Amino acid sequence: MQSSQKQTEKHTCCHPAPNKIDYLLWVSLSLVVILYCHFAWFQASTNFASWYNALSMSVFELINTIWWGIALGIVMLSILTPIPREFVSSLLGTKKGLRGILRATAAGVLLDLCSHGILMVGAKLYERGASIGQVMAFLIASPWNSFSLTLILIALIGLWWTLAFIVLSMLIAISVGMIFDALVAHQKLPENPQAIDLPVGFRFWSEAKSRLKQTHFSPAYFSKMAIDGIKESRMVMRWILFGVLIAGLIRAFVSTENFSSYFGPTFAGLGLTILVATIMEVCSEGSTPIAADLLNRANAPGNAFAFLMTGVSTDYTEVMVIRETTKSWKIALFLPLLTVPQVVFIGWLINLNF
Repeated sequence: MQSSQKQTEKHTCCHPAPNKIDYLLWVSLSLVVILYCHFAWFQASTNFASWYNALSMSVFELINTIWWGIALGIVMLSILTPIPREFVSSLLGTKKGLRGILRATAAGVLLDLCSHGILMVGAKLYERGASIGQVMAFLIASPWNSFSLTLILIALIGLWWTLAFIVLSMLIAISVGMIFDALVAHQKLPENPQAIDLPVGFRFWSEAKSRLKQTHFSPAYFSKMAIDGIKESRMVMRWILFGVLIAGLIRAFVSTENFSSYFGPTFAGLGLTILVATIMEVCSEGSTPIAADLLNRANAPGNAFAFLMTGVSTDYTEVMVIRETTKSWKIALFLPLLTVPQVVFIGWLINLNF
């Protein structure tokens, strides 16, 4: 009885019911495949409308840009799924407070995944018992602070600006994470129902060695891991694919080439940057060169930082996945509510002192 109840809760909390068709996933997937194949086969054919060519090209470019992040996210899910909750709790820390937030922030900076791949890992961390503050700190610190994108950003804007952006993003992640945990402590936001305490005397490395000795690694074992990772990624995949379609439509009907002329180091330019970052679905790979243009061509480093951070904080894919994972609109909407004011203030200070 208890096991069947847990199974039902899993379907209602994180996934569509097993007997219902996930229309958002399958319709988005079908359209993305059609548009991708169209551009791969026909390129920008004169037999089709210009907006359709632009839409198919955008979908083609976005999928080619983010596929590896999605693939790595699925791999990480495959690895995390069989890991018992107490191991994840041990790594992130079971005690609420600054130490747990710092661990989650550091994990977000060091993990080499884009914003789309990191969502899958963040959802799994929540399921494995991480506090909502830790999950938020992890997500905010992660998307463009990966090692590979950091190197790209250094090449585009220089070492010192890159380091400054990383440190500032970590400070925002820590601040937002602490506020989330405080709101949960004061019962303003719901607590993670998956949270657990570690067994008395739990030792991570000794327990890990013991579990590894008991695990029989075989092709069937790794095959099951891969299948579980794909299944667990469905919740996030439907929003990623939907986001790709929305981004393609925006690119098809809104020219991005002229953005830099409007993004000067003024409060109006900063406001326009945040507005565009909010309505555009830009992955971390796509946001990096745009942010570099804001710094180098528009001479607005504060706008560049705001574009990187606001794209994460107001990304509708991220907001919807958080809502799906936590089953709470309040938690999902508190992400931009708590993050954006800090981003605006820091971006304004950067422009003011540049």
